Amino acid sequence: MHTFAFFDFGSMDEREDILGKSYDDILQIAADLNLPRYTALQITDWLYKKGAESFDRMSNLSRESRKLLSDKFFIGRQKPSDMQISSDGTRKYLFPVKAGKHIEAVYIPEPGRATLCLSSQVGCKMDCLFCMTGKQGFQGNLSAGEILNQIVSLPEKPEVTNFVFMGMGEPLANTKNVLKSIEILTADYAYGISSSRITVSTIGVLPGLGEIMARSKCHLAISLHSPFEEERLSLMPVEKVYPIKRVIEFLKKNPPARHRRISFEYIMFSGINDTPRHVNGLTRLLNGIRCRINLIRYHPIPGVNLASSPDDTILQFKNKLNEKGILTTIRASRGQDIFAACGMLSTLANSNKVYPA
Repeated sequence: MHTFAFFDFGSMDEREDILGKSYDDILQIAADLNLPRYTALQITDWLYKKGAESFDRMSNLSRESRKLLSDKFFIGRQKPSDMQISSDGTRKYLFPVKAGKHIEAVYIPEPGRATLCLSSQVGCKMDCLFCMTGKQGFQGNLSAGEILNQIVSLPEKPEVTNFVFMGMGEPLANTKNVLKSIEILTADYAYGISSSRITVSTIGVLPGLGEIMARSKCHLAISLHSPFEEERLSLMPVEKVYPIKRVIEFLKKNPPARHRRISFEYIMFSGINDTPRHVNGLTRLLNGIRCRINLIRYHPIPGVNLASSPDDTILQFKNKLNEKGILTTIRASRGQDIFAACGMLSTLANSNKVYPA
């Protein structure tokens, strides 16, 4: 049995991470430190384009400037403390974050592309029945720098083509830092990644949904799992606060621009949400929305009495939805043997235990 190692980082000083600061933020930092305005662009260039791991590397800044910066800030890069490799090539990385806690990120290679699944929170407060992260509980939001560190400190960083906020946590319960990380990912002064390569997943937190649609061009993936209110509520407590019908009404009133892809994630539970009645319910619910449905096999987790629909049932469900005019695909399960598949991420922060892989 393989378990992740945990480390005690001891007391932390009061310096901030500079990783995760935007150009405007760094412009203000330069002003606060009485540095020339042009140093802001030099710092962002070293930080994001050149990948400097220390202020001493920023050779076109004066020694005094570098000293002022290092007195106030850390760079904020933190290498993963452990890694597991699946039989299918998927890699799960454990990253330390503040206060001795940890999060996981998953690297998924495929022919012609490679996807990095990013976490946005330590644990999650949404408590979906089928999700291991929810069983862990909620220990805090990640900063923009802690989100970006999963990218910049990944050994396979040069190979990554796509980024999905589908790891630990609900991204739209941490909208401020998720948006800041997306800003830096897509900005010309930083990484210059196209928004079309980024997808944000949500269970339908409406305030955050409106904000991310207004302030980014990323694709959206909305966790659906049942078209029926009571049934969805039994799987996802968020249904009580943000019913899926309200989410759909919002999308109909605020139709996404053509560049933005909207998909609905649908985990298939045997005997629960995989019947012809559900096909008809989905067809009615999603009528009038340009979207696709991704069907996902349920990945069993400890203590939850649910089973995945059989493969032939999933295939029939997909075919019936396609016949109804809703583009539907089946997502391949990756990394299940190392607990890296959808709904399986968990670290039990501040503990020497994790769920076994």
